[in-house]
Amino acid sequence: MLAVSLLALSACSTFTGTGVSVSQTGDRPAPTVVPEGTDPEDVVIGRREHPRIIAAYGGVYSDRPAEIMVARIVGRLLAAANQPNAQFQVTILDSAEVNAFALPGGYIYVTRGILALASDTSELAAVLAHEIAHVTLRHARARTDRTRTTEIVDRVISGVFGGNGASDQAANLTRQSMAAFSQNQELEADREGIKFAGKAGYDPHAAARFLGVMSRFAKFSAGEDSGDGFLSSHPSTPNRIQKAVETARTMFGAPGFGETDRDGYLASVSGLTFGDSPSQGSIVGRRFLHPANKFTFSVPQGYTLQNSQSAVVGVAGDGEAVRFDSADVSPSLGLAAYLRSGWIAGLKTDSVTTQTVNGIEMASGVAQTDQWFFRVSVMRLDGQVYRFIFAAKADSARFEQGAEATLKSFRRTDASDLAQIRKVGVRVVTAKPGDTADSLAQQMAGLSRGSELFYIINNLFPGDPVQAGKKYKVVALQ
Repeated sequence: MLAVSLLALSACSTFTGTGVSVSQTGDRPAPTVVPEGTDPEDVVIGRREHPRIIAAYGGVYSDRPAEIMVARIVGRLLAAANQPNAQFQVTILDSAEVNAFALPGGYIYVTRGILALASDTSELAAVLAHEIAHVTLRHARARTDRTRTTEIVDRVISGVFGGNGASDQAANLTRQSMAAFSQNQELEADREGIKFAGKAGYDPHAAARFLGVMSRFAKFSAGEDSGDGFLSSHPSTPNRIQKAVETARTMFGAPGFGETDRDGYLASVSGLTFGDSPSQGSIVGRRFLHPANKFTFSVPQGYTLQNSQSAVVGVAGDGEAVRFDSADVSPSLGLAAYLRSGWIAGLKTDSVTTQTVNGIEMASGVAQTDQWFFRVSVMRLDGQVYRFIFAAKADSARFEQGAEATLKSFRRTDASDLAQIRKVGVRVVTAKPGDTADSLAQQMAGLSRGSELFYIINNLFPGDPVQAGKKYKVVALQ
């Protein structure tokens, strides 16, 4: 679930064409404008939005092996892009989304989700080269002029940290606009990125290969709260993949050229967090636990919980749902007054009541629109305001009891709660003689749709042979 304050900036990395350094502090000056001669206003835009992007995407993911690997790749790509004096700041975001994008001024972002999906250095190089191409081609500036990025980001962050009921929708639209280049710009960045990657010595055919993997993962994630990732703003069509194949063949010839370094890449991502970060909250059955903010709650039987960076959502099969999120509310504003302040449509103001549950101050009320009945509650814990919104087609005793039971379950965590949180991460295994893709996939059978996920993250299909002695990724509890 979303962080409730701007997170400390750490593990941001700055890469230059003549040298690569990895910093463990976010208090860095803005990178030199890329390319040289770009409007200095780009630096202002990048510096302003950088901490906001980090906060919106769950913070910075700190993993030394992954940072060093990314640094080496970017250093080679900058040299290939003829940017010896240019400087990029590349940040690994602590997000499960499969995403990468760039901001004006040389800021590039990749998520740990995209690191987990790639299988070798050439695939990650293809993503990074594509984003470097957007910046060197000045697409980021053109996009900013067209969409007024800074204003959009202001509205998103205001929505995420404020009482905007449309925050999810706004956040999704903004994430798309962050990387929403025109189709011509995307194809131009594809061509330039493939050129950079090939000149740097990486497999130029990796771009087409990884676009296909991302397309499979997008379909796998359809219907889940996977967020708007790389493919929502970098559309992957069969035609685009085919163009990437043709570009690689025209520039560098048939597949077989260039470095992939699969073993080195897998060693760098071994142990990488997969899916939701425990620091952003964990789902254990019908319970949600947030170790950083030290609270937990349970939803009624029949609900299935899903976690995103902006909210925890529970859905029941009988047309009921619950949304849990946080809001930025002045400490001087009482909870009852906040509940009546107009952010929830159809609130019956005379229904608002206050109470204290498990030592936590709460205010609750009911609301109704043409098609939905809502039970809404807000609570203040350690200065932060949280919100429950239960929705059903009609009110009922069972619906009321479920909402009340959820409120009564909201409490501070204790040591026994935190002991239930398990991290899910990437583990690298070596195929043995007689192993098949199907037998290796069984190592992920304990996860929901785990076997299906195994094939995608390794770019395999059921029935495919595997090579004895070759390494593969599995996702497992750690």
